[in-house]
Amino acid sequence: MEELCRSYWYPLYAYVRRHGYSVEDAQDLTQEFFARLLARNWVGSANPAKGRFRTFLLTAMNHFLADQWDRLKAQKRGGGQQTLSLDVATAETRFQMEPADPLTPEKNYERRWAQTVLETVFEKLRRAYAAEGKAALFDELKGSLTQARAAVPYQELATRLQVTEGALRAAVHRLRQRYRELLRTEVAHTVAGADEVEEELQYLFRALRG
Repeated sequence: MEELCRSYWYPLYAYVRRHGYSVEDAQDLTQEFFARLLARNWVGSANPAKGRFRTFLLTAMNHFLADQWDRLKAQKRGGGQQTLSLDVATAETRFQMEPADPLTPEKNYERRWAQTVLETVFEKLRRAYAAEGKAALFDELKGSLTQARAAVPYQELATRLQVTEGALRAAVHRLRQRYRELLRTEVAHTVAGADEVEEELQYLFRALRG
């Protein structure tokens, strides 16, 4: 659960900021929300049949903002106990780098959620290759994850890696296959059952398209 929170806290931070809260208030609110989420086991009381994890988080945040804002305004900054360390120091830098977007805060949250899932999977795949001593290979092939099959410069990459084009195609195939497997696993953590994974994946790609 801590891993999920570390992965998905930024979409909620951006959501709070897009509702007009200041940098400092958004940082405090997001930090306190996740501290309470873990300390009070809110997720344990959630009913998976009533929605996805992403929807649960957004609904919980809306309730939290309504119930806790006045109290947190009166609280001295830094006075609350933190049970989860979040990278709030770089959050605003990342938020300011985002282009202007006419979408509602809710739609932006969905897009940030989808992007975060893909970023998390990409990082897990990178670490897996590094653990196998294949970090350099991953760096060479990672672009193929976002390129159409016909657009991958197989001949150029094969020459640079000093392998045959056939061997390179096999390596790219394995990379993409591992990425898909990790993506399905990541999404499976946030739904009630395996039968919902495909539907959630389709929703994820629709969210990316806006």
